[in-house]
Order: sequence, then C-alpha cells, then structure tokens
Amino acid sequence: MKNTSYPKTKIKILLLENISESAIKEFTNSGYVEVKTFKGALEEEELIKQLKDVHLLGIRSKTTVTRKVLEKAEKLLGIGCFCIGVNQVDLKVATEKGVAVFNAPYSNTRSVAELVMGLMIMLIRKVPDKNKAAHEGIWLKDAKGCFEMRGKTLGIIGYGNIGSQVSVLAEAFGMKVVFYDVERKLPVGNAQAVSKLSDVLKQSDIVTLHVPSDKTTRNLINATTLAQMKKGALLLNYSRGDVVDLAALKKALDKGHIAGTAIDVFPEEPEKNGAAFHSELQNVSNVMLTPHIGGSTEEAQFNIGIDVAVKMINYLENGSSYGSHTVPSLNLSPQANTHRILHIHRNIPGVLGEINTKLSSHNINIVGQYLKTNEQIGYVVLDIESKLSKEALSLLKEVKGSIKVRMLY
Repeated sequence: MKNTSYPKTKIKILLLENISESAIKEFTNSGYVEVKTFKGALEEEELIKQLKDVHLLGIRSKTTVTRKVLEKAEKLLGIGCFCIGVNQVDLKVATEKGVAVFNAPYSNTRSVAELVMGLMIMLIRKVPDKNKAAHEGIWLKDAKGCFEMRGKTLGIIGYGNIGSQVSVLAEAFGMKVVFYDVERKLPVGNAQAVSKLSDVLKQSDIVTLHVPSDKTTRNLINATTLAQMKKGALLLNYSRGDVVDLAALKKALDKGHIAGTAIDVFPEEPEKNGAAFHSELQNVSNVMLTPHIGGSTEEAQFNIGIDVAVKMINYLENGSSYGSHTVPSLNLSPQANTHRILHIHRNIPGVLGEINTKLSSHNINIVGQYLKTNEQIGYVVLDIESKLSKEALSLLKEVKGSIKVRMLY
C-alpha cells in the first residue's frame, strides 16, 4: 500500500533556524527528497516568498508565522515547531486554515532541569561574583552569604514537565519542594502543592519559574510579588521572557532583597547569534544571564528533531494529528484495502450529516470514519472503498464549510 497518493518527490519541506540533522534524516529516510534548509530565521516577506508551494514548514523560536504568512501559504499542510512553545505561530489563523501545528513539549525538559539545578548551586554559592573577581585578578575567598542547597526550600511556579523534573532533582539534593500551579497537579516525591502563589514566594529560599506565556503570566513576577519573597531569596526564570518585570527585579537586586538571579529568556531577544544584546540586569552582582539556551543541548535538539519530524510525517502519511495544537487530535493507523480521505471543515452544524448523505446517495461505502472537533474546526478521516475514492473526493469538496480536503492513499 502506498503511504501517500501524492508523490513524495513532489512534497516540499522547508526547515529554518538550523534544525537538527536528525529531523532531516527522518524526512529523507521516509522518502522525502525536497528538503530545503536555512540556518537562520526569515522575516515575514522572505518567509512568504520561500513558502510558495511548500507543504511542511519547520521552525524554532525565532521565526514568527503571522496571519499574512498563513494566508499566502496556500499549499501549507503543517508547521513543526522544533521547540517547546508554539506562541510564535498565529494558532487562531492556522486553525482557520486547517494547518496542523506540532511541537516537542517533552524532548528538552531534562536539559532545562539540569541547567536550572546547576545555576541554583552557582547562585547560592555566589559563584558569578567570585568568577568575575578571579578573572580580574582578585582572590575573593569568602564564605559570607554562601550556603548549601541541602535543607533549603525550593518553590516551583508551574509544575509541568520541566517543573516536576526540577522537583525530583531538587529532592535528591536534600531540598524541601513546594509548588504552585493553576491546574491541580499530583506531586512527585515529597513535593507539596500550595494553593496560592504568595505562599510559594513567602516560603521559598529559591524560586524557579516554569510557566507559559499568556495574559495570566505576563509580569507575574513584579514589584508586588518580589516584595512577597524572602529577603535574600534567589529567582530563576527559564520559562518565558515576559513573565518577569526586569526593571522591578533590578530594583530588588540593588536593594539586596533578592540575593541573586538567573535569567535565560527576555522580553526582547536578538534575532541571530553575534547580535548586540542589552539588559538592565547586565553587570549586576550575583546575576547569571544566558542567551535562551535552556534546551540547547545536542541531546535535546536531536530528540526534538525526531519527535516533531515523526509527528509531521504521520500527519502527512496517515492523517494522525496527535499532538497538534490546531487540527483536532486523532491517532490513526492505516486501513488496508481502502483509500483514506481527510476532510477539515468549519465546525458548523450538519457537516457530518451532509458528508454521509452525499456519499450514501452515490452508493459509496464508508469502511471507517473518525471525527474530532474543536471550537473552530472539525476533522473527519474517512476510509473509502478504493474503486470509488476519486468520486468521493469530489463530493467531499462540495460539502459546506470545507477548508481542506485531501486524499492520502
């Protein structure tokens, strides 16, 4: 059985931002030869130009896929975000257009968690200041204000994939762990959930942030919440750049209320390596600034490459939309001796009835039918008797509210 009715040699794939070679190998090993790569991100107009006739797009965090881009990309079927987040894609428009958007929410969690633990140790021992002094030829051997991790309380804000891994590692260091999440989460190990953000801030010697970027988390850590933290506490943000009010944090550092911080993400970040970077936290005592490298290990990028590429290939070849943020999620296996047709439509009443009526009125037998909807669109996968599949495809294109209709095999 052919995996796809459209010749693989004609499927065009565009990968930006130096996506791991593991992704390229997944595509080429699956028979896709039209894989074009760019080392960096592309601006809107150039991206529109490059997306002409492209079926799959792969990006990381620096490429922004806007409404204009999506409206111009007429052949685009799927977008792979080879990273944790998907906020760089206009998901509302992608949903309206029936473009599946995938990411890798789990593949670099260990990389981030390990780095967070390492930074906690450096901050609590004031390594940034001692390192700077040593490079300047000053011998700063001093135990004042330097502590062990053991016995301290770690507060985790956002107890998802990364936060829970940090929790496990912290307990191995002998720390007490408390956490706050807007959703009810089962604790791992001996971690304790608290009901209010302020409770985490007041109890913790170290606070680490692992939350998404949305209207509820914007400037979550501000002058008010910083004041609720223990005097001499440490703060780490390896989540999203708009979660912390950096100006307020600098004031808290200057006053000595916060003893140190590690920041990996910023409200505005340079577009490419080597570009100028400025932050109000530069040259502040006991501060670690890193250039958005939380998940930047070779292992993480390798795993992300495989994870996202496999999801995109599965969607292209058998219609499985598992992990998609836009097309409703269906996890499917191929059906022998049939042709499979995908139908994405606006979520309006009567579509499924019209599909069945049109096909039955032409004596077209449906061997298998799968439906999933979200607020905006519906996704129907139909397995049709092979001899009637072309007629079925034409009929399905006539169904009201149709967005995309595609025969797979």
